[in-house]
Amino acid sequence: MDTPPSPVHDGRARLAVLLLLAVTAVWGSTFFLIRDLVEHVPSADFLAVRFGIAAILMFALFSRQTLSLTRRELTLGVGLGVLYAVAQLLQTVGLETTAASVSGFLTGTYIVLTPVLGALLLRDHVPRVAWVAAVIAMAGIGVLSLQGLAMGFGESLTLGSAAIYALHILALGRWSTASTALGLSTVQAAVIALVCLVAAVPDGVTLPATGGQWVSLLYMAVVAGAGALLAQTWAQAHLTATRAAIVMAMEPVFAAVFAVLFGDEAVTWRLLVGGGLVLGAMYLVELRGVTHDAGVSALEDPPAEILHHDV
Repeated sequence: MDTPPSPVHDGRARLAVLLLLAVTAVWGSTFFLIRDLVEHVPSADFLAVRFGIAAILMFALFSRQTLSLTRRELTLGVGLGVLYAVAQLLQTVGLETTAASVSGFLTGTYIVLTPVLGALLLRDHVPRVAWVAAVIAMAGIGVLSLQGLAMGFGESLTLGSAAIYALHILALGRWSTASTALGLSTVQAAVIALVCLVAAVPDGVTLPATGGQWVSLLYMAVVAGAGALLAQTWAQAHLTATRAAIVMAMEPVFAAVFAVLFGDEAVTWRLLVGGGLVLGAMYLVELRGVTHDAGVSALEDPPAEILHHDV
């Protein structure tokens, strides 16, 4: 008979879900900012400056936690940063020849790829309810964004980025702990900046030209960069990878909501139906997940026998 989670662990899991929801809301709020900014600043340059600022800020705040990482933890942080940077670059390059709606759908396939790769690579036990929720969330994102799909080079790159995002989520869910979250986040930000800088250097690094562009970039560096990395790394120390991926499926829903509130888009049946499906998937996994994985990865050093835990 399973031991019920303690109130402390249960509370940490709920806080982790709320933090991930906040992260997806922040990511959703950046879509129209990024769209305007990359018209003036190339994508690799933008990512290098964004995460460079984030890394400097985070190291200034969390230098002790970063320097106290073991060699194994430092290697993990570097690997996580490389994964995230490559995924960002593949998604950005793919977007050059892929419609934004198709790119959003293909990127969102990490919701299904996360449990699939977890089962194949890590032998994670993924309960039936998590598979059902992942498929429902994927269908919701399809309704929100998809108006036709033809696989070309750009689409293939975007699908590849989704697979790498899934690997990043799996690695965070498996090896991130509450005690290393600050240091790991800082290392990730620095590595992302370095990888993107290498991609940007051949054509020269272009910086924002106006005050408004700098304000947008600073928001994405501090809030959507440093803040989001910290929140995601800490939250995934308390949740399974599949549960985290389904919660993060809310990103396109938030993006659509912000487009309605601050852009010129209207409320459509796609937003209502697609958003409703994603919300339903999250409710389904949370209804089951809160009582199953609360507190498991909240342990700072989880023993091997509980590394494979249910949603």
